[in-house]
Amino acid sequence: MVTHQMKLSTEPFEKIVSGKKIIESRLYDEKRQKIAIGDRIEFTRSDDPNKKILTEVIALYRSTSFNDLFSNFPPSHFGGTSKDDLLKEIEIFYSKEDQQISGVIGIRIEVLK
Repeated sequence: MVTHQMKLSTEPFEKIVSGKKIIESRLYDEKRQKIAIGDRIEFTRSDDPNKKILTEVIALYRSTSFNDLFSNFPPSHFGGTSKDDLLKEIEIFYSKEDQQISGVIGIRIEVLK
């Protein structure tokens, strides 16, 4: 078991803390390719590095694009209210070109107490 480190902005961080977000979506880049089911991810709030939450990876969902990934689950699993809103948010961080090169991954997490 490995513990990975990831940063999140305030809103998605708080949604994980409250249980409103159970799938974290990222590019399937070199760092994310090392994540396995059973590993842990410690999320740090980017604006307050003292705020952290430890989670366990319980499933991994590979996909070719965020559009495809978001089509397979309710928006609420990603902490959103609609697929369109999720796509607008994610494309601020990841271009369609990056998605085509790397693919994407949904990381299903469970907060550890």
